[in-house]
Amino acid sequence: MKISYNWLKQFINTDWEAEKTGELLTDLGLEIEGIEEFSSVKGGLKGIVVGHVLSCEQHSNADRLKVTKVDVGGDEPIQIVCGAPNVAAGQKVPVATVGTTLYDNEGNPWQIKKGKIRGEVSEGMICAEDELGLGASHDGIMVLDNELTPGTLASEILKIENDTIFEIGLTPNRADAMSHWGVARDLRAGLIQQDNPIELITPSTSNFNIENRTLKMEVSVKNNELAPRYCGVTISEIVVQESPDWLKNRLNAIGLTPINNVVDVTNYVLHDLGQPLHAFDASKVSGNEIIVKTLEKGTKFTTLDGVERELHEEDLMICDAEKPLCIAGVFGGENSGVTNQTSSIFLESAYFNPVSIRKTAKRHALNTDASFRFERGIDPNITEYALKRAAILICELAGGIITSNITDIYPKKIEDHQVFLNYSKANSLIGTKIDKEIIKRILSSLEIKVNNVTETGIGMTIPAYRNDVTREADVIEDILRVYGYNNIEVSEKLNSSIVNTTGINDYELQNLLANQLIAQGFHEILNNSLTSPKYAELSEQINEEHHVKMLNPLSNELSVMRQSMIFGALEVAAYNLNRKQSNIKIFEFGKTYHSYSEKREEKNHLTLLFSGNTHEDNWAANPSKPSDFFFGKGIVMSLLERFGINKVSEKELKDDLFAEGISIERGKTKLAVVGVLTKNVTKAFGIDSEIIVADFNWDALIASVSTKNTIVKPISKFPAVKRDFALLIDEAVTFGDLKNTALQTERSILKDVQLFDVYTGKNLPEGKKSYALSFALQDENKTLTDKQIDKTMQKLQQRFEKDFGASLR
Repeated sequence: MKISYNWLKQFINTDWEAEKTGELLTDLGLEIEGIEEFSSVKGGLKGIVVGHVLSCEQHSNADRLKVTKVDVGGDEPIQIVCGAPNVAAGQKVPVATVGTTLYDNEGNPWQIKKGKIRGEVSEGMICAEDELGLGASHDGIMVLDNELTPGTLASEILKIENDTIFEIGLTPNRADAMSHWGVARDLRAGLIQQDNPIELITPSTSNFNIENRTLKMEVSVKNNELAPRYCGVTISEIVVQESPDWLKNRLNAIGLTPINNVVDVTNYVLHDLGQPLHAFDASKVSGNEIIVKTLEKGTKFTTLDGVERELHEEDLMICDAEKPLCIAGVFGGENSGVTNQTSSIFLESAYFNPVSIRKTAKRHALNTDASFRFERGIDPNITEYALKRAAILICELAGGIITSNITDIYPKKIEDHQVFLNYSKANSLIGTKIDKEIIKRILSSLEIKVNNVTETGIGMTIPAYRNDVTREADVIEDILRVYGYNNIEVSEKLNSSIVNTTGINDYELQNLLANQLIAQGFHEILNNSLTSPKYAELSEQINEEHHVKMLNPLSNELSVMRQSMIFGALEVAAYNLNRKQSNIKIFEFGKTYHSYSEKREEKNHLTLLFSGNTHEDNWAANPSKPSDFFFGKGIVMSLLERFGINKVSEKELKDDLFAEGISIERGKTKLAVVGVLTKNVTKAFGIDSEIIVADFNWDALIASVSTKNTIVKPISKFPAVKRDFALLIDEAVTFGDLKNTALQTERSILKDVQLFDVYTGKNLPEGKKSYALSFALQDENKTLTDKQIDKTMQKLQQRFEKDFGASLR
C-alpha cells in the first residue's frame, strides 16, 4: 500500500523527516518496505534554471536556428543554439544546463550535453512546455515572468509537487490503516508517545448543502445482513472533465491513473478515508430506483472491463428497477458508470459484509481497491461522513449541486467492542511493568475510550473500525506496539524448564535423512498443500469423496487439500524438464489430508522423485547411467538403514500409479513404496521420461525407530567368507523370496545375500531365468572351516531345490 507523505500531512501537522517518520511507522506495526521520491514532473526539473536571454542572432549556417547568449546566474553567460521561432533578446526562459536529464513523451531519459550545432557551440537548451513535462505545447519556448532572477531553480517557481511515498507492507488484520486517515491516526499515537502531542486535522463537511430535491432515488435494501449500512445522494448539473492538478498529483503519487473529476474524487476519498464509493450515471438508473439484492444463479452481467460474468446466487448486486448495475463492493457495470456525457449521478457509500465481498471477489477472480477494503472490514461509522466529503468535492470540481436528501439505511447499528484489561495480565504478557498512566495515555491516543479504572484494570470501549481488537490480548498488543517493542528491556535471567521426552524428535530425524539425501545429490522442494481435484482421476486409490475441500478456494486448481504428494513432485519435475533440466533428484517432507465419514486425518510423508542420470557427467567419474528402479530401491534401503531398520520384507506393489514397484514392510506395517510410474500418469504432466518415485510413511518410520532397541556388538575378529550360487529358477521367483528363505534357513553364520547377475537370454528353458547369488558367511566366535561352509551351502541348495525347484547351473 502506498502512502503519500504530503497527503498524510493534511491530517497531521508534522515536520519530521520522511526517514524518521518511516522508522516510527515501522515500530508501530506499519512496516515501511521502501521509501521513494515522487515528482509531478518526471525528473523534478532538476538542472532547470531561469535564464535571461542577453542577445539573439541569426545562425550563420542555418536559417531556422538562432545563436543566443544567456545569463543563467553564473560568472559568465553561456551560448545556446535555439530553433524556437519565438526566442528573443530580453526574455526570461527555462534553461536545461549541461548534464541535465530530460524525458521524451514515452518517459525515456536523455541528457543535455555540450556540443556543436552547425558549427556553433551550444552549452544547454532553452525549453518548451512539452520538453519539461509541463504541457503538450511545442509551438515555442516557454517565456517566464520578466521579474525572475537568472539562476533561480525552475522547481521553485513552476507548479510542480515533490513528494515522498511510503510503501507499507500492511498486514491483513490492520484494516483500520488502509487509508491516509488511518495511517495518520497511528502516527499521531506514536508521536504522542514520543512526547510530541499533536492533533488530527479532520476535513470539515459543514458546507454540505442541499440545493434542491429535484432528483430523488428510491433506495431499498433486500438483505441487511449482506449490506448492514447503505447511503446515497444525488448530484446534478455536473460537468465531467479532467481533474485539477492537485488531485491528479495526489493520485499519481500513489500509482493511480486519473480518469475524470468525478471518478477521481471517489478514488481520492477511498484512499483518503478508507471508504470505497461508487458513482452511477443517474440517467442510466431505470425508474429512479436503487435496489440492493441478490439475483438468480447464472444471471449474466457485464462488468466495467467488458467481461460477461455469470452471477452466483450469493453475489450482492446493486440494481435498478430493471437490471443489475454493479457487483456490490467489487466492480462496477459496463453500462452504468460515469462518462463525459454524464450530467447527474447517484453517489453510493456503504458498509458491506466482509465475508460476502471476499467470496464474491474470489469467485469472479476480481481484486479491486474497493474489495480489498470491504473484505477486511471498513469503519461503519464514517459511511455518511465520507459521502458528504465526496459530494462536496464533486460539487467544487464538477460544478454540481446536491439534489436530494441523503438516504441512510442502517437498521441495526454495529456496536463498539467492550473489553476489560487486567494490569497483571498485561504485565505478564509484555514481560515488564508499564505505568498505568502511560497505558491510559496510549489507549486514549488510539481513540479507545476508557470507561472505568480500578485497582486491577481498565474497562474500555474499542471503536468499531478496530475489528482486529476484540480481546484483552489484542489490547495488550496495541499498547505494546505504541509503547515500543524496543523499549522492553531484555532480562539477564534465563529461565528454562525440563520436560519429559522420548528422545525421538521428528525434526531431528528429518534433518538426518535430508542431509543424507542432499549428500546423494537430491534437492529439497516445498509444494503447496492445496492442489487440483482433477488429479483424483489419475488413480483409483484416490477417492474424490475423501477430498478436504476449500470453502473459498483461490482457484479451481487449488480447491482441495492433497491426498498424495506424488502429483506435486511431478509438477516440479515437469517444470524442470521443460527447462532442459533432465537429471532430477528431489525430495519433500509433507502431509496428505483425508476426509472420512467419521473423521479427518493428516498423514506425514517423505516423497522422493528422480529421473535422468544417476549423476552428472564428469571426466573423473564413471560414465553416467540412467536412474532405474534398482537405483531407487537402493536409495530407499540406504535411508532405512540410516534409521537402523534392516529387517524388512518386500512385496509386489499393487497401485495403479506404478507400472512396477515394491512395498517395503516391517511386519504388517508398510514403511515405503518405490517404483516406476505408469506412462498414463507421467503423460498427464507432459513428461516423456521414466519417473521413479519413492513414498515413505513417515509416521510408521517414526514409530519403528521409537520402538527399536539397538544392540551394540563388537566387530568380529574373525574373517568373513563368500560363496556363490548360479541358480536356474522360475521367472516368477524373486530375489526377495530367495534372500528371505536363505536367512531363515541359516540364522547363525549367514550374514548377507546379494544378487550380482541376472540372465534371461538364450539357451535357457522356457519360463526360466538365471540368478547369480553371493552369500557372506561369518562366525562371531571362531574362524569357519571348509567343512562348516560346505555344509551350510549344501543346506541352502537343498532348501532352494525344495521350495523353488531351483537347480545349479
